[in-house]
Amino acid sequence: MNSVLGSRRTALLLVGPALLVYTAITLVPIFWSFGYTFFSGGLISGFTFAGLKNFQTFFTDPNAWNALGFTLKYAIIVTIGQVAIGYLLALLYVFFLRRASSFVRTVVFFPVVLPTVAVSLLFQRMFQLTPQPGPANAVLQAFGGTGTDFLGHADSAFWVLIIMDIWRSMGFYAVLLFAGLVDIPDEIIESARLDGAGGWSLVRRIILPLSAPVLLSSVIFSINGTLKVFDSVVALTNGGPGNATTPLTLYMFQTAFTYGDYGYGSTIALMLTILCLIVTVFIFRGSRRDLTKA
Repeated sequence: MNSVLGSRRTALLLVGPALLVYTAITLVPIFWSFGYTFFSGGLISGFTFAGLKNFQTFFTDPNAWNALGFTLKYAIIVTIGQVAIGYLLALLYVFFLRRASSFVRTVVFFPVVLPTVAVSLLFQRMFQLTPQPGPANAVLQAFGGTGTDFLGHADSAFWVLIIMDIWRSMGFYAVLLFAGLVDIPDEIIESARLDGAGGWSLVRRIILPLSAPVLLSSVIFSINGTLKVFDSVVALTNGGPGNATTPLTLYMFQTAFTYGDYGYGSTIALMLTILCLIVTVFIFRGSRRDLTKA
């Protein structure tokens, strides 16, 4: 009995300080922000109780719906790109470049450790039109095309942002998925090959089901990260042109800190949190149904 109490006290002594810090840094701001959702105004203008008005405003705000639409479209495309390309690179490491995989992994992972601002400046230079055409416009002009202001048009700015974030993060998912693939026993792979499985059949019937847990984790990491995208958008387009590339996170930041409406900004943050939870639960339940059918 004394040993059990001693173990509990030791665990509380070791975990307690970290739990207090976590509560102070994470949980307190969450509840504080939730409280702001029932008020309008800010620190300078003062707070006024608004009840559920902020929630009503959100559902009738066209800018919020535009930001939500951009966020969902961006998150779906970038998640598919990051995980799919990362998985293909991981398969390439395992089956074709095992001897040189350390060098290749270093090269592919390198963009992950680059600062977001540096990557954004690189892509701005690559796609700029003035004062000197970047490589993308130089290639277009070399083949007889005209220069294009890629970051000055909504559609092209969106796709430049997509390309940049996929390139910047696919190395992380390649290494993460590689770690899952190398855990697959070689005996299973060799047995499947002896039974006639090879190429796409081997990947679809053997490798993909066995790597499903790490693949699911990668999808959840990616979708939650892309739903909360902020730094790369601010560094590359700052939400422009106009508000064409403004996600919910940037709209929340502008509402709270540029326009001083902490209540409505907190409401947007709460809606984004709920969206992340819904998407995560949907992915988990969908994967469990697939595993049950399998």
